[in-house]
Amino acid sequence: METTVCPWCHTEIVWDEEFGPEDTCPHCNNELSGYRTVTLGVDDLEDEDEPEDVVEPEPEDVSDEDLWDDSDKDGVVPIFNTLVQFGDDYDLKRYESSVSAILAAQLEAPECPQCHELMLLSGTQNVEGFEPSSPEALGGPVLKPPFSLNLFVCPSCFHVQHSLAQEDRIQLVRNLSTGTK
Repeated sequence: METTVCPWCHTEIVWDEEFGPEDTCPHCNNELSGYRTVTLGVDDLEDEDEPEDVVEPEPEDVSDEDLWDDSDKDGVVPIFNTLVQFGDDYDLKRYESSVSAILAAQLEAPECPQCHELMLLSGTQNVEGFEPSSPEALGGPVLKPPFSLNLFVCPSCFHVQHSLAQEDRIQLVRNLSTGTK
């Protein structure tokens, strides 16, 4: 049997070999794949009698170049938590509590493409000055104005992202599924 530790709730997940590994954590329902998964084998679970001495580099030995990890192949630039800069002026524990309460009430919370935190729905934006495309294969516009976009903001790095509002998703699906050539 193989053991996986959920990076979100830190719960140890033991999966049955008959059913295979879990795709999502059964405790917190977060995804268990890619960079987020820590898989431990039997050899990794051995107890060590002596703790290893951890040698931390001297402050003068750490350069700005050491802060950037060049092994990141997915093209996302590492983002340091920009929220820390507000710690002296604002109560970040209350900020975190508010963020958690808002996320718990949201129906949809996309993951930030920069820092992978869940994003807050901050409102909707109406789009009226939009010139729709009308592909020949569809025989009409993909999406007709006016429509609304949900505006999401990352509470950690403040990255902004848009997605189509629910009512307009229906319009898009209708346009693409009933379109004739």
